[in-house]
Amino acid sequence: MMKRLLGGPGTISGFLLRFGQCAFGSVSIALMVTALGFSSYTAFCYLIASMGLQVLWSFGLACLDIYALRRKRDLQNPILVSLFVVGDWVTATLSLAAACSSAGIVVLYSRDLNVCATNKNHLACNRYQVSVAMAFVTWVLTAMSSHVMFWILASV
Repeated sequence: MMKRLLGGPGTISGFLLRFGQCAFGSVSIALMVTALGFSSYTAFCYLIASMGLQVLWSFGLACLDIYALRRKRDLQNPILVSLFVVGDWVTATLSLAAACSSAGIVVLYSRDLNVCATNKNHLACNRYQVSVAMAFVTWVLTAMSSHVMFWILASV
């Protein structure tokens, strides 16, 4: 028998974690895409790709949680949980790498090179910063989910 932990698959808290991941990832993508000149920086393109994968993964698992809640199904079997663990680890690693690389570019341009000091670039720089912050929030939620899934898997 697997332990029932807060944030586990097929629970309301698990759904809320997945919904938060999906929402913050989507906001990160939207802010980055609407900033002028984002495609000139590889790290920002990587952030969009990583957050896109995260949104798809989280949306799929959120839908699975809704299905389990409505049908009163138990999603805590070893095969499903091991799939969730690997998926969460992969997306968490990609999200952290993308957020850190994008944060490095933001710090370089806003603090070190003072590119954001001009009025023309100010709005884009603010969007870059908020987008990266949303990516870090997405990663934190994914890391929490991954941690819970690991402990559920370990309790088999």
